[in-house]
Amino acid sequence: MNVANITTLKDAIAQFVHDGDTVAAEGFSHLVPFAAGHEIIRQQRRDLTLIRLSSDLIADQMIGTGCIKKLIFSWAGNPGLGLLHRFRDAIENGWPRAIEIEEHNHAGLAAALVAGAAHLPCGILRGYIDTDLLKYTSTVAPIECPFTGQKIAAVRALNPDVTIIHAQRADMSGNVQLWGIIGIQKEAALAASKVIVTVEEVCDRLEPIANGLILPNWVISAIAVVPGGARPSYAHGYYGRDNAFYAAWDSIARDRNRFSEWMAENVLECVPA
Repeated sequence: MNVANITTLKDAIAQFVHDGDTVAAEGFSHLVPFAAGHEIIRQQRRDLTLIRLSSDLIADQMIGTGCIKKLIFSWAGNPGLGLLHRFRDAIENGWPRAIEIEEHNHAGLAAALVAGAAHLPCGILRGYIDTDLLKYTSTVAPIECPFTGQKIAAVRALNPDVTIIHAQRADMSGNVQLWGIIGIQKEAALAASKVIVTVEEVCDRLEPIANGLILPNWVISAIAVVPGGARPSYAHGYYGRDNAFYAAWDSIARDRNRFSEWMAENVLECVPA
């Protein structure tokens, strides 16, 4: 196999994710880059700023293992089930470390990444104006439209040091294809200095597919072939969502000792194939 930029996940994280980096890990309930997040945990990266619109189980795990110093997010929870207990423990009790938060709504955080991808200083939208987020989020400010005089909001652009996503496949030239429910992966990739993509497989040619998105090889720093790299979330056309695990996580994450034991057994001591 001779694929541009292909490497192992271990080497990709070692080369492109460093202590103190701002890391966007995107995938909107679908194609969540769990395997890459687990490799960051294994390599004990510290003081990361994590950008994730829907901060779910992978954010909870990275927070609970001490990787994260700041979370930039627009929603946090265990989808359909409730709270993130490791996130809450870090906020309320500083365990295993205190973290900063920067909270947005989905439209605002998406606009910040769109602006970053376009190399603009900020995104503009109607949201935020009637919410308390203006009081608590310093990267959002009310402005006046110079053409209409309307009061609108500006959100500071985001340019991650590295964006990490999972996709269904790449081709032999290193282009990446994803489809199904697509979130802000494209914009997060275009906004970043470096891009790591884990994929289910590499194929000779990318066939057109409905609602398909192509990321060209010139955007991508590294590709790692990681079948199942989005589990327990799902990859459309490959495997479904592990609903039982999401339900189990609620009890696993409630207790610090049980969480630490689970992470040790299922992440820290696991050597990827």
